[in-house]
Amino acid sequence: MTNDTQPVNRLILGDNLEIMKTLESESVDLIYLDPPFFSNRNYEIIWGDEGEIRSFKDRWAGGIDHYIMWLQERVELMHRLLKKTGSIFLHCDWHANAYIRVHILDRIFGEKNFKGEIIWQRANAHNDATKKLAVLTDTVWYYSKSGRCIYNPVYVSLSDNYKTSFYKYEDEKGVYQLGDLTGPGISRGESGQEWKKFDPTKRNRHWAIPTKPIETIVGEDNVAHLSTVEKLELLLENDLIEFTKNGTPRFKRYLDTSKGNLVGNIWTDILNVQSQSSERIGYPTQKPEALMERIIKMASKEGDVVLDPFMGGGTTMAVAERLGRRWIGIDQSVMAVKVTDFRLQKLSTFFSSAYTLQLHKYDYDTLRYKDAFEFETWIIQQFGGIPHSKKGGDFGLDGKTEDGTPIQVKRSDNIGRNIIDNFLSAIKRANKKLYDKNIKEKKPVGYIIAFSFGKGAIAEVAGLKLREKAIIELVTVDQIVPIAPKPTITVTMQELSKDAKGGSKIEFFAEGHSEAGIEFYAWDFEYDEEKGFISSVLIDKGGRKSHVFQPGEHTIAVKVVDNEGLESVETIKLKVNGVVEKIC
Repeated sequence: MTNDTQPVNRLILGDNLEIMKTLESESVDLIYLDPPFFSNRNYEIIWGDEGEIRSFKDRWAGGIDHYIMWLQERVELMHRLLKKTGSIFLHCDWHANAYIRVHILDRIFGEKNFKGEIIWQRANAHNDATKKLAVLTDTVWYYSKSGRCIYNPVYVSLSDNYKTSFYKYEDEKGVYQLGDLTGPGISRGESGQEWKKFDPTKRNRHWAIPTKPIETIVGEDNVAHLSTVEKLELLLENDLIEFTKNGTPRFKRYLDTSKGNLVGNIWTDILNVQSQSSERIGYPTQKPEALMERIIKMASKEGDVVLDPFMGGGTTMAVAERLGRRWIGIDQSVMAVKVTDFRLQKLSTFFSSAYTLQLHKYDYDTLRYKDAFEFETWIIQQFGGIPHSKKGGDFGLDGKTEDGTPIQVKRSDNIGRNIIDNFLSAIKRANKKLYDKNIKEKKPVGYIIAFSFGKGAIAEVAGLKLREKAIIELVTVDQIVPIAPKPTITVTMQELSKDAKGGSKIEFFAEGHSEAGIEFYAWDFEYDEEKGFISSVLIDKGGRKSHVFQPGEHTIAVKVVDNEGLESVETIKLKVNGVVEKIC
């Protein structure tokens, strides 16, 4: 079901086509998508898990026409999800960029809502450029849903060469350049009159005075009533005008007041993720955070919702979180979703927003021992209900269905008879009129969600239905979401070498077991229980890693993730001081 209580800040495992059908119309402010390119190359299989491989086969089945159809039906859903003021940025390469614009974006968003073709230079020419013309760029198509889209101009810092070439003058206030105070075109009105023996109309121009300096001098509210001559006199009085030898007035534009250069559609200043970059996570087509930061800042504001339906390594989510946006990330790859999950955990601070992780299956321990209020909210949403926004809902009830029927959640097993009796009393107190209506229409008067119910509870529900015609539905968690056993993990180690200061290089071997199959491992070599798992190694397909430890006590944590996205963690405590001692 679709409702406005669906949480934002969500990582969702699944086919974006099906997931987007469940999202609310006009609920998203900005969409960035980097779909698999139509390159007919096997390297488009990034993670190699079953969901991705299946999709890869599907989208190549019928050549370019099939690829365009595959992408088009997804973009149609994105158009529905965008707010009227929203924008979409579609990242592609030369193989299909023309097809995508003409057959998808122009048809769905309309040619009039085309905002630009961003050309991003992602690489420099290599040796093969001597044999053919090297392709160094990607295309990002930029469209809005309507003419009322959000657009924030973006400035980039001035280069040293630019500063040297254009900021040639200096006084006690700082370094400056001389700018024009006129614009092209003759005006016979006030903006064309002579000042200080300079007549702009003789040069087929008119006065064009920068507004900001005047606002700084007299205040923003006091500019409108000033004449052109008064503005010029104010600039002159504040030593912001300098005359050339032939008497032409020029505006002194100081370097420290410059915002930089406005960004156009050719982006050459953002490097692709380099092999030694601190943000590199090992995702082959990972996009740089600077690219996403520019797009998000350009077309959204704080608190807006950003959707990435092909989230890959999670760069969009990481940047959106850092910039104070809300976000939704979707991917059909278990590895993509869990890598993003770990990446967000690593970036987490006290001020970070909470998010939900939606998988195909869940393990009992994670749900059973989850924070009680978070679990109540999440399971009611999964059930299709509306959770109460505050802890301790009305009359002890935790939520309701769309028609108002109460829902209570017990994060427990073997629920007893007393819970049923108390729930019935709460239902009657909360809304006796609705209770009587449901009795009359032979509908449930309430729902209780728990992990399991005891014989007493089951018997009491049957008795209430017989005695009072009151139907209380008992719903187990595994009726709402599938539950599977989480993987198990064992870790062994061996010392490889020592150094003169008492440090040691140690190799670890992790072995995970799961009926679903193991997807990958992640390592935290300086684990702190209070801070939580912060990955030192984010993606490890083999479960074998070495690390150098200095003398002292260390805690190592390794997580294993299976093909359902379920995880387990094992910790090892070591004492290193010339010898390696395993504490526990």
